[in-house]
Amino acid sequence: MLDTSLECGDSIIHRLDPGIRILSAVLVSVAAALSRNLGIIACYLGLAILLCAMARITAGQAAARLKPLFWFLVMLWIFLPLTFTREIIAQYGWVHISMDGIMLTAQITLKAVAILLIFSALIVTMTVSSLGAALHRLHVPDKMVFLLLMTYRYIAVIREEYRRLLRAARFRGFTPGTNLHSYKTWAYLVGMLFVRASHRAKRVYQAMLCRGFSRKFHTLDVYAPNGLNSVFLAAMGAAGIGLTLMERLWIT
Repeated sequence: MLDTSLECGDSIIHRLDPGIRILSAVLVSVAAALSRNLGIIACYLGLAILLCAMARITAGQAAARLKPLFWFLVMLWIFLPLTFTREIIAQYGWVHISMDGIMLTAQITLKAVAILLIFSALIVTMTVSSLGAALHRLHVPDKMVFLLLMTYRYIAVIREEYRRLLRAARFRGFTPGTNLHSYKTWAYLVGMLFVRASHRAKRVYQAMLCRGFSRKFHTLDVYAPNGLNSVFLAAMGAAGIGLTLMERLWIT
């Protein structure tokens, strides 16, 4: 159900420490999100494309990752240029298109694509267990790490449970429609799904306690320190801080 094709690869990015990749992705993404200059944002997009090339992500794989974002951006390009009232460049009756709206939409588009590509190159290329171990070493609260790992582990189970309940409802003659009976049936189905998920969570928790679970995250993943991690983190930090200073000091 979840696309894990990028996890198994052999590239420079795959050989980096997951913690370094998380720090780098957050640092550069925050810097890109705070940028307001189109030229600087284009530089972040170029950096994101470079990271994808280093991770050996093909154009087709990148396009598949960007596809859900595409429809959101289309909606922005349709409506956002019409909502500003300054620097009108075209007007058709009461409909007007402003340059401010176009510039803001372009900024959002470039930022969104750049950040998604950065996370695709640095985060999606690691396994969920590596991600959990790295978050633990970065002192993210254990509850959040367990929530992430358990959600990933059981989302397929919950999906199968939903299919089973829906199949049972159809055997009883349920036909989805836009009427009160259908809405009540969907509500009962979702409620039963939550009840069964709660019961399963209690059983899993009891089983974990029987196996010595102490509410602490332990991992067998060991990443030996090497120079490549330090060089990569320094390069990403220099790129993020350098582009931010360039925008603040020389461009604005």
